[in-house]
Amino acid sequence: MVTVSTLPESTRAYHHGDLRSALIQAGLTALEGARIEDLSLRALAREVGVSATAVYRHFPDKAALLSALAAEGIEQLGQYQLKAAEQAGPERAFGATGRAYVRWALAHPALFRLIFSRVEPVGETVFGQSLAARLLQGAASEASRGDEARARQLVVQAWSLVHGLAMLMLDGQLPPDDDLIDRVIDPRTLFPG
Repeated sequence: MVTVSTLPESTRAYHHGDLRSALIQAGLTALEGARIEDLSLRALAREVGVSATAVYRHFPDKAALLSALAAEGIEQLGQYQLKAAEQAGPERAFGATGRAYVRWALAHPALFRLIFSRVEPVGETVFGQSLAARLLQGAASEASRGDEARARQLVVQAWSLVHGLAMLMLDGQLPPDDDLIDRVIDPRTLFPG
């Protein structure tokens, strides 16, 4: 027996594994205008046009959804930094990725905060082996000319600087000013010679 679905294409797609992606995208969109605490699985289900029980097939609880959103946020941050590095060229990529980190945080404050509330503490490796972490580790290794101890120190120094600046701006302690970002994140003055 052959059956033919009469559901619209967008509805059928969820039955083929797209619901998880749709929920993540809806969650990212919701975070643009809401606090993390206000995110609701039921509201996301309504947003994508499925029952609340369908959501639980992909995310057993809100914590699982938040972890997935954080993972997507780390990926987006890395992609944004990679684009900045490519545009800046090899000699200026290190500073460009740092400035991109702060600018991305300012553009996505709830998602940025979510990332660091959900990621497991990983110490000097930054946040695991994400693209953003690999970019920082590679730049630090190159800047330290193969000295592994110096590279590890540089990773922590650079990450502390950009993360601290981002948080100071997000918390209203410093103005979110592009010129200030450019002046503060300048490898020539931070890490001379």
